[in-house]
Amino acid sequence: MLLGDPLKNLLGAATAKVMADHLDLHTVGDLLHHYPRRYAERGELTALAELPLDEHVTVVAQVADARVLTFNKGGRGKGQRLEVTITDGSGRMQLVFFGRSVFFHQKELLPGRRGMFAGKVGVFNRKLQLSHPEYKLLDADSSDETVKAFASELLPIYPACKQLESWTIEQSVSIALDSLEATGWAGLADPLPPALREGRGLADLPEALMKVHRPRTRADIEDARQRLKWDEAFVLQVALARRRYADTQLPAVARRPAPGGLLDAFDAKLPFTLTDGQKKVSQEIFDDLATEHPMHRLLQGEVGSGKTMVALRAMLAVVDAGGQAAMLAPTEVLAQQHHRSVTEMMGELAQGGMLGGAENATKVVLLTGSMGAAGRRQALLDLVTGEAGIVIGTHALIEDKVKFHDLGLVVVDEQHRFGVEQRDALRGKGKQPPHLLVMTATPIPRTVAMTVFGDLETSVLDQLPAGRSPIASHVVPAADKPHFLTRAWERVREEVEKGHQAYVVCPRIGDGEDDPKAKKKPSAEDEAEKRPPLAVLEVAEKLKVGPLAGLRIEVLHGRMHPDDKDDVMRRFAAGEVDVLVATTVIEVGVNVPNATAMVIMDADRFGVSQLHQLRGRVGRGSAPGLCLLVTEMPEASPARQRLGAVASTLDGFELSRIDLEQRREGDVLGQAQSGVRSSLRMLTVIDDEEVIAAAREEATAVVLADPDLTDHPELRTALDALLDKEREEFLEKG
Repeated sequence: MLLGDPLKNLLGAATAKVMADHLDLHTVGDLLHHYPRRYAERGELTALAELPLDEHVTVVAQVADARVLTFNKGGRGKGQRLEVTITDGSGRMQLVFFGRSVFFHQKELLPGRRGMFAGKVGVFNRKLQLSHPEYKLLDADSSDETVKAFASELLPIYPACKQLESWTIEQSVSIALDSLEATGWAGLADPLPPALREGRGLADLPEALMKVHRPRTRADIEDARQRLKWDEAFVLQVALARRRYADTQLPAVARRPAPGGLLDAFDAKLPFTLTDGQKKVSQEIFDDLATEHPMHRLLQGEVGSGKTMVALRAMLAVVDAGGQAAMLAPTEVLAQQHHRSVTEMMGELAQGGMLGGAENATKVVLLTGSMGAAGRRQALLDLVTGEAGIVIGTHALIEDKVKFHDLGLVVVDEQHRFGVEQRDALRGKGKQPPHLLVMTATPIPRTVAMTVFGDLETSVLDQLPAGRSPIASHVVPAADKPHFLTRAWERVREEVEKGHQAYVVCPRIGDGEDDPKAKKKPSAEDEAEKRPPLAVLEVAEKLKVGPLAGLRIEVLHGRMHPDDKDDVMRRFAAGEVDVLVATTVIEVGVNVPNATAMVIMDADRFGVSQLHQLRGRVGRGSAPGLCLLVTEMPEASPARQRLGAVASTLDGFELSRIDLEQRREGDVLGQAQSGVRSSLRMLTVIDDEEVIAAAREEATAVVLADPDLTDHPELRTALDALLDKEREEFLEKG
């Protein structure tokens, strides 16, 4: 039998179909890697006279009598139950069995038979009883050891479903293990190279599978788990190491900035000094750009740590070296914001070919889907002729019509909002693969970066530039303490009176199109929360006539016309709007230093990382920031605990860890959204940092020595099993 064999060959078509339909298990290998969720013990060996109520016990006793009784099932006909009385000399108790198994048990549990009985002690009609206990009958020569072994045996409890109980899965796994053992484990490919396994003191694969499914002790389970975690971490890291190795084999144009060029001119006019972190990360990027294979780097940093500055300097270096740079933003609001801040930072250096432009200036163009035909035509012309050294845009940049003169660098902002296909399409526009810099303001724990972004080198900006102010965050329990919400609006007024501005964020627009009631029946969760999420348009109207009457209030959301959005953002940035009531379109990139307060309505409807991103929009100037998280959820609820965590720390890495613990990790190969089940069953990217880091080192060494894995056929087999066609394509495009 081989691991790739279909389960129907082993278990029959009916059981195999249930396993495929309900547990996504199709092959013998799938079944063997369907590990127990936990392990139960039958319970301590106990005398009948000393039975503790509601505890799991094992007793050794003799059957005194057994009888089948008929009872009424309350209008659903008659049922039968088997009542068995057992005794051990110190006391008596009853066993009870119901349903179709009654006559089977009656044939076995004959008066005079002795056995071991295990279950949870209950009471019925003032008598102690075990309902449907597990049991094993004893022979006359059964030893004390047999009894002890039965009582202390660890029972695997499997992830199961209504159609398939855990014990049926256990029987199926046993059949598979026995078949493989009978053939000397001939069909089992061990993905770990022997030197690695021995060097790390790990069990071999047959031993690990036996220990995880049939452990004798808790130490067996630990041995097995350690070994099986290594399988998952190592095979995944080999896949990513091969991806990195393949990238180093691609050709790319080395882009070294010319001295006395744009970059030097830009640095000379900066009104502040770069942080040490910005200098260090910039140097890592310049070193990558100077090589003749494409850079693949992830730049992650806290909101406001100056990632855009680092990315702009990288783009200027590429322009200096004769190439073009494209920055891809997830929304039009953000693309416009980036374009505005880049042209402002560059000043006359961004006015190439224009009156008043510097001698060595380039052109910085914006390209979005909603631009007018004339502006779009000019932008496309500037790109194809090379007149524009820098282009900033949305996914409109990916369209076939867009041609570059010489694309040298692609910067992708907020990578998690872009599909790999979109990144791949943009990279395909260079004559040779361009360098790639991926930016995210969502802090990613190191282990996740090593797995999810394992094909990218990582740079971290964890220093905030001088002059950034602290942000105070508080939970406002609107249902428990309505006066707290009243005070929240007073605080917004106070900030405006000091000459500052505020955001109010809502989960929904509220123009009918996004009304959850209009679209679908409310889910159980919606029913529990009793109302749809608060909406921008409704909240703005209430504020205008209520607690914020007299202030200049505007709305901003994704379905407004782009010109209107741009107009509102411009006026807010210019201080002509006091309060901006918006959806999460302001989540990333929007930079208004004078905005000091943010009220997030129905904050419990947002994720931890999203709340952290939103909060980063305030406190960007010299005045301290204030973020108020409004919720109607009760104090003991998980949602309130989540909000409490956000309010208690400004450390994005700590919050991303909390977020991950709550959501778990999905499929690290990024296909969770497609419904492909996770390739991780034993490994958790939060808890197993040491294993992942060590596996990455080992994988890198193996791939450097043998990129095609010619000397590791079993590892190759495991890799093929992990990387089905969909995942392989994902990594290819990654």
